[in-house]
This record gives sequence, structure tokens and C-alpha cells, in this order.
Amino acid sequence: MFSASRPAFLRPSIPRHLSSRLLRHHASSSAYLHPALASDPSVTTTPENISPKLRHELESALRVDQAGELAANYIYKGQHDVLGRQPLTGPLIQEMWDQEKKHLAVMNKLQTQHRVRPTLLWELARVGGYGLGALTALMGKEAAMACTEAVETVIGEHYDDQLKALEELPPDHPSVPLLKDVIREFRDDELEHLDIAVQNDSQKSPAHALLSTVVGTGCKVAIELCKRF
Repeated sequence: MFSASRPAFLRPSIPRHLSSRLLRHHASSSAYLHPALASDPSVTTTPENISPKLRHELESALRVDQAGELAANYIYKGQHDVLGRQPLTGPLIQEMWDQEKKHLAVMNKLQTQHRVRPTLLWELARVGGYGLGALTALMGKEAAMACTEAVETVIGEHYDDQLKALEELPPDHPSVPLLKDVIREFRDDELEHLDIAVQNDSQKSPAHALLSTVVGTGCKVAIELCKRF
């Protein structure tokens, strides 16, 4: 991708009709990773004339999302470090981890675009995510999948709540439809991970109900903390 620090004349010049067509084709997270759209208003601007309440909602949402995707990356990294050599489980975890890497790359760009301060708990999200992933993986494949099931249940519900909370953003601003598409896409990805975990014996893990409750409650507490700090 072209660096934002380069002069404008070094960036690709995209005719308006081509830019619109590309944006429709990439009306999701891929728009943030496509070089031809690097200067499009949908990925570079933020709503300015909105109420303090809406600005707070937007900032809280993106701060939590960025932290959540960071933690998810390290959960899968921890799981992969322990289970990565297993012929079936390793590639499965890697596939979900690769998707989370894309999520984090897009959230980092959204955080910059909308001028949102990252959470002060960044390092805790990284270390805590890795520890949770590695610990549950050490308990076995089923426990690792139970962790994924619990985490993705909370995150999927959280993204769904965000879509409702951000309904009041001005729909005519170019960044808003794309933002909603990204959140919707990521919600669906997380729910797909949940389904994968269930299909791979998450509910056969020892003390499944207890593990799910502990992990799910921890995720909800982390969400509330990241909204504030």
C-alpha cells in the first residue's frame, strides 16, 4: 500500500467512476487493503458534525474492536504455538488466525481514519490473549475450541450490538456505509469461527460450562474496561 507520507502526485490517480466501481466491489474490509482505494473518502475521512454522544459511541466501538482483534490474534497465536503441529487442528487454528490478522490490520486503519485513541490496556490485551490461548490449548484441543466458542460468542454479540448503536451515524457520509459493512463482515466471520469450534468438539471439553462462563465473563469485563480506558 502507498505510504500516506508520499506526495499526492506519487499516489495512483483513480478516475471517479473507477473508484466508485472498485469501492462497490470491495464494499467491505478489503477496501482498506486495496491500493487503488487508498485515498478514497470512505477510507480516509470521518464524520465531523455529529453529537458528542455519537462521537463517544464511535470512539468506544472502535477502541474495543481494535483491542478485541488484538487479543483474538494472540489467543490464536497461543493456541497455535501449542497445537500447531497437530495435522488437523494446527491448520484449522492457522486459518482462523489468518482471518484475525486481517481483522486487526483493518481495525488499525479504522482507528487512524476516525482518530480514535487506542486502549490504554493494549499490552494487557496482548499478554492476556496469548496466555488464554496457550493455557486452554495445553488443556487439549477440545478446551482450545471451547475457548474459541466462548470468545467468539461474546464478540459476535458485541458486533451485533454495535451495528444497532451506530445506526444514528449520518448515512450520507462516505465512511459510514463502509464502516457498517466491515462490522457486519467481522461479526459473520466471528460467528463462523464459533461454528467451527462447535463442529470440532468444543462442547466435549472437560468442564465445558465452567470454562465457557469464565472465558465469556472475562471477555465482557475486558470490553467494558476498554470502552473506558
